[in-house]
Amino acid sequence: MSLLQDAHALAPALTELRHALHREPELGLDLPLTQRRIVDALEGLGLEITLGRGLSSVTAVLRGGLPGPAVLLRGDMDGLPVQEDTGLPYASELDGRMHACGHDLHVTGLVGAARLLADRRAELAGDVVFMFQPGEEGQGGAKIMIEEGVLDAAGERVVAAYALHVVSTGAPTGFAATRPGPMLAASDVVHVTVHGRGGHGSSPHLAADPVPAMCAMVTAFQTLVTRETDIFDPAVVTVGRIEAGTAPNVIPEEARFSATVRTFSEAARTTVRAAVERTVHGVAAAHGVTASVEYVDQYPPTVNHAEDAAFALETARRILGRDHAFEAPKPMAGAEDFSFVLREVPGAFVGLGACPPGVDATTAPMNHSAQAVYDDGALPHAAALLAGLALRRLGHDV
Repeated sequence: MSLLQDAHALAPALTELRHALHREPELGLDLPLTQRRIVDALEGLGLEITLGRGLSSVTAVLRGGLPGPAVLLRGDMDGLPVQEDTGLPYASELDGRMHACGHDLHVTGLVGAARLLADRRAELAGDVVFMFQPGEEGQGGAKIMIEEGVLDAAGERVVAAYALHVVSTGAPTGFAATRPGPMLAASDVVHVTVHGRGGHGSSPHLAADPVPAMCAMVTAFQTLVTRETDIFDPAVVTVGRIEAGTAPNVIPEEARFSATVRTFSEAARTTVRAAVERTVHGVAAAHGVTASVEYVDQYPPTVNHAEDAAFALETARRILGRDHAFEAPKPMAGAEDFSFVLREVPGAFVGLGACPPGVDATTAPMNHSAQAVYDDGALPHAAALLAGLALRRLGHDV
């Protein structure tokens, strides 16, 4: 049977695991329930399992029957602080928590890949490192796992790393996409505090009002993007939070706002940071106030290595069907901490459709939505694709 057919035979067990994970989502770096479920699911496969020290990670190494290099497959584990509103029979049982980004499918797909590869251990010319990672949603769990040695877990540095991400909208189940170069954006956060001098709203000339200065900064950011960045190396700056004042007739002492910054190259990232800081201080000076800027570097851009992106695309075409895998025409502005892995070793990140059948993929609730629903039918596709990437990279045809 083909790899995908073998994966479909695992579907009932994978679905059961996925539903159990979905009912009990955990947040951040401390995921003891999820960690235990993963360890239990890997039992009997003959893997070398190591648990994280600074986070609830699971690293499992499968030794191949033949000598060769090591490759890494990654699945992230954490949920989001979202109150689920799907009505699913296996909906989250924990208030304010949901696997709204589909990480429960990633974990389950990686478990499925481990089972498929364990059955083919004798054919593997090398080793496979399975990276079950907490803290993707903003806590940088991949970076911590790298510091704890996941890339060298097999005894030598892995020669390639692969990961996938399901999407609840935009693509039907079983369709995959990747591309060379930038696949996802860098994500940084800016916190600005404008310091003024409070006073009575009727006499602004006797105060130093931070509010109009803040408003000018927000609008100046949009000009910054259109006038200081290359249109072929784009940037997005979105102010999502503003806070100022306590009453209509009171000029406050301070005004605050926060923004997310998305860029697709380190060059654009550096340009935007310098421009944001210069703009804030320049506008503040023009308004007779001062400002402080906290610029938080979060995730770098997720950049696929060209050869590995082509390799991943061809693998997806062989496993899912030639008409079910395509090169994405442009990157997405979401961010991923698998970017830290791809900074260290070659590899590729792949998107996988998981929009349920009968649902319009163009209008379905998207990842992170309280109404986001992911198709269990994507689980065999995820397992087979991950396993196929490892098999082919270690010299075995699929």
